[in-house]
Amino acid sequence: MKTRSHRNPKVNVITLGCSKNLVDSEVLMGQLRASEFDVEHETAREADIVIINTCGFIDNAKQESIDTILQYAGAKADGKLEKLYVTGCLSHRYKDELQGEIPEVDAWFGTLDMPHLLRTVGADYKHELIGERLQVTPRHYAYIKISEGCNRPCSFCAIPLMRGKHVSKSFEQIEAEVKNRVKNGTKEFMLIAQDSTYYGLDLYGERKLAELLKRVSDIEGAEWIRLHYAFPSQFPEDVLPVMAERSNICKYLDIPVQHHSDRMLKIMRRGITSRRSEELLTRIREQVPGIALRTTLLLGHPGETEADIDELCSFVEHFKFDRLGVFTYSHEENTHAHTLPDDVPAEVKEARASRIMEIQQEISDAANAALLGKELKVLIDRIEGEHYVGRTEFDSPEVDNEVFIPTAGGYLRVGDFAQVRITSHTPYDLFGDIA
Repeated sequence: MKTRSHRNPKVNVITLGCSKNLVDSEVLMGQLRASEFDVEHETAREADIVIINTCGFIDNAKQESIDTILQYAGAKADGKLEKLYVTGCLSHRYKDELQGEIPEVDAWFGTLDMPHLLRTVGADYKHELIGERLQVTPRHYAYIKISEGCNRPCSFCAIPLMRGKHVSKSFEQIEAEVKNRVKNGTKEFMLIAQDSTYYGLDLYGERKLAELLKRVSDIEGAEWIRLHYAFPSQFPEDVLPVMAERSNICKYLDIPVQHHSDRMLKIMRRGITSRRSEELLTRIREQVPGIALRTTLLLGHPGETEADIDELCSFVEHFKFDRLGVFTYSHEENTHAHTLPDDVPAEVKEARASRIMEIQQEISDAANAALLGKELKVLIDRIEGEHYVGRTEFDSPEVDNEVFIPTAGGYLRVGDFAQVRITSHTPYDLFGDIA
């Protein structure tokens, strides 16, 4: 069994799931560091305490969370760590069931329990640190959470069960956080939320996303600003002229449409029709010339037929999203869709997802081919072997295309911007030389 010497406790924080979870871990780590804990993120180094920040969105994510908890529960049983704590979405949703099944976990915490977690670990929750955190992404980019929770009634989504109702951060909180990150060398800011288009409605009585974009855009040193997770229904179109006129707001929008069949949109409780959705997307492209639109599609929802998929495929082929991802339906208890039979077999869900992605691969390949010979502004994320690897303003970290540049062509640092002439491509990546 490990014995504690008179030193600061070593804490290893493990983050699973989305970028919003990553922000929560960064805030937690900032609080621990302020209480003089020796804290690291996803380190292989031996630790006294492990805190796992879990995801509970769909089956695959839940299984990954459980597997990770069991891995560290085994390490604790072997005497390799003193304390094991679990927080985040899975813990919030299933802690009553899990705490009896995995007794090695010392305590389980929900998504809003950070002060309690810190007290349990032996740290003080410092209110004066609100907006500050220990950043674990590369220094040059950061995720900025502009709100928490969601008020949308989507049939398939368990996020409101785990994160609660929508709560916006104030303008001042967000501005302070961005300014703090700029001082530390951050250049790119991803504004994220469960539903960014709802921003401000609870605080200011109306949607204020456009004003928020202006305020963040005015901050000196915020060189790229990127907007994620914009709900199509009731989209605040006053953001479009702001995006068009501000050079430091990336011509990029993540707007998950989920489906295009009117029948499925109604069953999924998306609050929009296919015609209104397509009209909105067309207006976005018209009002923000050159914008890259990313979307997400959900395949295999209860009641989905081959006719619905045919309609969705036709839409994807016609509209040609710049970036597109898919996920397959997971039958989540306590959601509206859970009252319906999960009537699409798993292999059919996967086949439908593959069909969509084959279409998107051709679209992406053609779009990349059209960039041959062009010069693009690229932000360098890392060095990989004999290449610098970066992104254009049309690509977000982790999920989108990358640009590979030979290191032999000149000296660049991670976090630098470079002009790159595109020389070749694959369906999802670009290759080029320093211009």
